[in-house]
Formats: sequence, structure tokens, C-alpha cells
Amino acid sequence: MHIALWIIAGLLAAAFLAAGLMKLAQPRERLVASGMGWAGDFPDGMIKAIGALEVLAAIGLILPAALGIAPVLVPLAALGLVVLMIGAAIVHARRKEFPMIGANVVLLALAAVVAWGRFGPHSL
Repeated sequence: MHIALWIIAGLLAAAFLAAGLMKLAQPRERLVASGMGWAGDFPDGMIKAIGALEVLAAIGLILPAALGIAPVLVPLAALGLVVLMIGAAIVHARRKEFPMIGANVVLLALAAVVAWGRFGPHSL
């Protein structure tokens, strides 16, 4: 299970690092044009904050465990992603973008597995 948690954490970290960097690097108009219609409903600062949280969570899923420094940050980062995905699902539901909620639920479930595993039976 330890290896499976590392794989899941690595996949989550890669996905959220890419998504977060995209939100940090691109202006809101480009995000909306690239298919993130929800970005048009939020101010630039909020989009940048979401991107920063995603990048920090991606780092928090890997570095503390890999370096052996404050490994309790791994499940906390995973819990942060759970909360972020709940918020994302709510936004997509309000915008009636129901197919997008599926991706949120999958990412939420993966983050919840990492949080459960690292807080509980397979903590570092």
C-alpha cells in the first residue's frame, strides 16, 4: 500500500502542479478561452490564489515525505486538495457543468485515499 500511496500522490502532484502553474502563468481571458469558463466568474486574484494553493499542495504531497522533514504535511496537503475539489465541484454544479464534476470527484477520491493512508495505517 505504501507504494500505491506514493504513486497516487505523485500523479496528484503532477496534475495539480500543472494546473496550478497554468492558473498562475496565464491571464484570466486565456484560461476562459482554453475551456475554463468558470474563470470568468472569479477575479484575477482569486484565480491566482487557487493556482498557488494547487502548486503548494503538489509540493506538499511529495517533498516532506521525500526529504523526511515534517511528513505530517503530506496528509494535510491531501486534505487541502479534498477541500479544493469540493469547492470546484460546487462551482461546476452551480454553472451546470456536470461532466466536469466527475473529474473533481475522481481527484477528490484520490486525495482522500492519500490523506487516509498517510494519517492512518501507512503514515510516514
